[in-house]
Amino acid sequence: MTALAVLAGAGAAVAASTDLGLPTPWGMGLQDSASPVKERIASLHDLLLVIITLITLFVLALLAYVCWRFRADRNPNPSRTSHNTLLEVAWTVIPVLILVVIAVPSFRLLYFMDRTTEPDLTVKVTAFQWAWEYEYPDADGLKFESYMVPADQAAAQGKRRLLDVDNEMVVPAGKNIRVLVTSRDVIHSFFVPALGVQKYNIPGRTMETWFRADRPGVYYGQCNQICGVNHAFMPIVVRAVPEAEFSAWLEQAKQRFAALPAADAAPMRVAAARQ
Repeated sequence: MTALAVLAGAGAAVAASTDLGLPTPWGMGLQDSASPVKERIASLHDLLLVIITLITLFVLALLAYVCWRFRADRNPNPSRTSHNTLLEVAWTVIPVLILVVIAVPSFRLLYFMDRTTEPDLTVKVTAFQWAWEYEYPDADGLKFESYMVPADQAAAQGKRRLLDVDNEMVVPAGKNIRVLVTSRDVIHSFFVPALGVQKYNIPGRTMETWFRADRPGVYYGQCNQICGVNHAFMPIVVRAVPEAEFSAWLEQAKQRFAALPAADAAPMRVAAARQ
């Protein structure tokens, strides 16, 4: 009974942690922000929502007024006015000013998302049909592949269907993580919503982005660039842990993946391809 209670408590703790970066059924808004990049993305989103709402209401009110003011029974002889200098200037200048208001924070965000000047860790993410390879150049070239846990095995292993993977990308929480992305075959996209990360993996090119997970937890993502028949089976799992825990994981991972023959990944590759 005690063992069951311990397992239940551990499961609840994992679930609470995982919920930080987990998509929710019938979710209507953005996932909760877990990084400074995502916070700025959410802030720009809110600004744009206000602007487009005001524009929509203004246009709706203008249409209603025009329909009422210039209806046929009130204007049996419609005006033949073809030009109005004031209106021409107004509907040219006002949209330009609105676009400037949108452009300034947009460019600030783009430059902020582009790269970090002082990375604490670099992870190279290589996409391929249909999984991910994570390489840690700062950790003696640690490299491993990450495949989705097959749907028919997820429940038996206590995993989330179509979301969990065999090998997670593990990073230290509160540290700036530089992410280098590329692809072995076709265009993919490395996308983790709660961390504000979305970058195309393009064959023959290495693109750069970054994130900082402010809170320990598990953050889910997905390839969001249609890349082939099994595109829907390329989940991403980023686990952010305290620095001491990350150091311990790093040492274990070096031993584990150094001793793992490449052939051992073949069954997972086949299982993922058959989903």
